Amino acid sequence: MPLSSLRVKCLILELSARSRGRKSNFSEDVEILIWDFPAKTDANSFFSGASRSSVIQCKPGGNCPSRHRGMTRQLSPLSVAEDSAAPILELQNRSPSGICRHSRVERQSRSGEEGTQTHTESSSQEAEGQTRCQSCTSTFLKLIWRFLIILSVSSSWVGTTQFVKITFETFDCPFFITWFSTNWNIMIFPIYYSGHLATAQEKQSPIKKFRECSRIFGEDGLTLKLFLKRTAPFSILWTLTNYLYLLALKKLTATDVSALFCCNKAFVFLLSWIVLKDRFMGARIVAAIMAITGIVMMAYADGFQGDSIIGVAYAVGSASTSALYKVLFKMFLGSANFGEAAHFVSTLGFFNFIFISITPIILYFTKVEYWYPFSAVPWGYLCGVAGLWLAFNILVNVGVVLTYPILISIGTVLSVPGNAAVDLLKHKMIFSVVRLGATIIICIGFLLMLLPEEWDEITLRFINSLKEKKSEDHSEDITESSVHTRSRSRANGTVSIPLA
Repeated sequence: MPLSSLRVKCLILELSARSRGRKSNFSEDVEILIWDFPAKTDANSFFSGASRSSVIQCKPGGNCPSRHRGMTRQLSPLSVAEDSAAPILELQNRSPSGICRHSRVERQSRSGEEGTQTHTESSSQEAEGQTRCQSCTSTFLKLIWRFLIILSVSSSWVGTTQFVKITFETFDCPFFITWFSTNWNIMIFPIYYSGHLATAQEKQSPIKKFRECSRIFGEDGLTLKLFLKRTAPFSILWTLTNYLYLLALKKLTATDVSALFCCNKAFVFLLSWIVLKDRFMGARIVAAIMAITGIVMMAYADGFQGDSIIGVAYAVGSASTSALYKVLFKMFLGSANFGEAAHFVSTLGFFNFIFISITPIILYFTKVEYWYPFSAVPWGYLCGVAGLWLAFNILVNVGVVLTYPILISIGTVLSVPGNAAVDLLKHKMIFSVVRLGATIIICIGFLLMLLPEEWDEITLRFINSLKEKKSEDHSEDITESSVHTRSRSRANGTVSIPLA
């Protein structure tokens, strides 16, 4: 090793000698290796009588010579000196190689701690990255799921309306179509139970699940008295809603009927405000007025005469019975989960099959709705209408439970432009300005109905947050401009004192 290197390595095995007043008794051999003194420094100034490579050994249990004690006393202050040229004392067990194990252990421990910290930071960063990716993926999947629900509701309702229009070309029996389609509601509860068997961890028997879902009728479940008392009025309202809707489709286009049916949201609000004493909202009153205005404009489109006014009356009647059905359901049955709703709708289908089957028979023999021969019935179109209607009812019940009810409402109102696109492209319909304006007004009123009850408070909070953000940005701009003014003044040799 070159002589110009300024290093002194002292090896001491007793680590407690520093903290306990430099004791002279050592339990093990101590080797002090002195080598590589600087060229400009005399070794005798540090160690009296010690040469460049001299070694002093102290036996265990013996007293260390005074030379050694003096040396340690002289070297100890130098070990904490800030001068980079001063000798450094290092502690080590006796080793012929002269390598400082203590310093190596310290360096290894420090490097190990740094490596652990680095590994922890990297692992935490990876975990955060994975969490962000998972949250982004879940959010994206939720958006796709909601979009599919809206699209399915809208497309099923558009398909039902268009299939009915096509069926009327060869089979003009609206009540039979209503009765036939309502019978398919019996399958809703079996479909729900199949989904329960496929997804639930604790599977229940059909009878047990049926009894559990029958609690919507009361604590005693479904009895004959409750079956007739609760199911009969709702079944009649259900049949009237669908029958009037089909009658309106015979007189008006699918776009007009679907737009007028959206008025049921305004009727629900008015009935809830009057019967259920719900909260009064100015925005929803405006929406109801817009709906009524759209109805009047739609009736005025053909001068309040002919089939137009009759079709508008049918469509408004269908929307009214639908609103009454929803308000009465909320009054007597309250809220229901998917299983209870599926059970209730299936019960309506069963009641329709037993008690209302007499009505199409009477209409057939009175030749109000007469078809002959039996093979002339378009069963394919009828099954298409019934299947799409069943899909719409299932999507409405599933969507309310799994997503937000507002998505179902958006899907319903989107059926208006959907039907308009079909009427324009397939049937080559030409919409008058009055009908188009009425349709737009009704749709805007429907969207106003979707506003939450606290929409005014939410709007005020949003406006106040925007004002606070603008004020904070303005204060930051003023602070930055004052800082720039001070720096320029100092650069020019002047000092600007801002006013308080």
